[in-house]
Amino acid sequence: MHVLLVGGTGFLGGHVGRAFLESGHDVSVISRGRRPVPSGVTHLHADRTDPVALGRLLEGRRFDFTVDLTAYDAADVERLLLIPYAALGRYVLISTGQVYLVTQDPPVPSAEQDSERPLVPEPEPGTHEHANWVYGTGKRRAEGALLALREMHGVRSVILRLPIIQGEGDGSLRLWAYLERMLDGGPIVLPDGGARHVRHVYAGDVAAAIVRLAGMPPPRFRIYNLAQPETVSLREFLTRVALAAGLAPRFVDATWDEIEGAGIDPSFSPYGGRWASMPDPARAAEWGFVGSRLDEYLPRVVKWHLAHRPAESHEGYVQRAAELELAARLSAARA
Repeated sequence: MHVLLVGGTGFLGGHVGRAFLESGHDVSVISRGRRPVPSGVTHLHADRTDPVALGRLLEGRRFDFTVDLTAYDAADVERLLLIPYAALGRYVLISTGQVYLVTQDPPVPSAEQDSERPLVPEPEPGTHEHANWVYGTGKRRAEGALLALREMHGVRSVILRLPIIQGEGDGSLRLWAYLERMLDGGPIVLPDGGARHVRHVYAGDVAAAIVRLAGMPPPRFRIYNLAQPETVSLREFLTRVALAAGLAPRFVDATWDEIEGAGIDPSFSPYGGRWASMPDPARAAEWGFVGSRLDEYLPRVVKWHLAHRPAESHEGYVQRAAELELAARLSAARA
C-alpha cells in the first residue's frame, strides 16, 4: 500500500509514519521541508497552501490511503481533494475534540453528534480564548468541507477527533509546563483545586488505529473519537506525572477568579482550562480501537520528556513569578 501523509513531519505524523513503515507500507510525506522526514519516507516538497505547487506535485500520482494531519480550515481540505487527476485513495482527516468546546454547553464526555450544537459567541480577539475558538471553528469548517465532498463527490473518508495527545516526541511543551514547575521546586497552583477531569490519548494508539483503518473495509460512521479509556482529575493526573518523574510537588488550590485576579493568563495551566476536550471513544470500539490506559503509557512519556529537556519553556511559564506570588498569598491566608 502506498500511503500519503500530508504534513507528516511533526509529532503525531512521526508516530503515524513509523507505524506504516513498520507494517510494510510505502510512505510519502508532503511538507515544506522545515523538518526532516523519517528514514525510509519519500519527501514530496510543497506548501499545501499553494494550490499551483500542490497541483503540480500531485497531478498524476496515485495513493491508496491519505492521512491529513494539517488541515485547519475548509480551504485546506478543498485545495487538496479537488486537485484534478490526483488519486489520493481513502482519506483520513485528523480533527480535534475542540469542535465540541466551541459549541454551547457540550456534554462531558462528548459523543460525535454533540458537535452539531450551536456555536458559542466569538471571544475577544487577541485573547487565549479567541485563539482556541479560532482553532476549533476552523477545524469544524474543515470537517464540514470534507463531509460535503463526501456527499457530492463520493470521497471515501473518515474523520478522527482527538483530545490532547501525549507521547514521545511531543514538542507542544504542555506536559513540560508542569514538569518544569515540579523541577524548579516551587508550588504549583491548581485551578479549581485540580478538580477538572482530563482525558488524553497516546500518540502510538492513534498511529496504530490509523494503520488498522487502512487495512480494513471503511467503517460504518463518518466520524470517530479516539481517547484513552478513563478520565482522571487534573490533580490525579499530575500526581501520576510526579510519581513517574520521582518528584514530590506541592499543590496550592485556587479558583479561576483568584487566578485571573492575580493577572495570570489561563495558558499557565494548559490542561486546567476549558479548552481541554474530553471526547467519548465508545463508538470507535466497533472497529477494535481501545486506547491504552494512563498508567500504561504515561511513565514512559514522562521519562522521554526528562531525557529530552527542551531549551525553552512553555509559553505560560513566563507567568511563574506571579503564580508563586499567588501561591504564597493563598497559603498564608489559609495557614
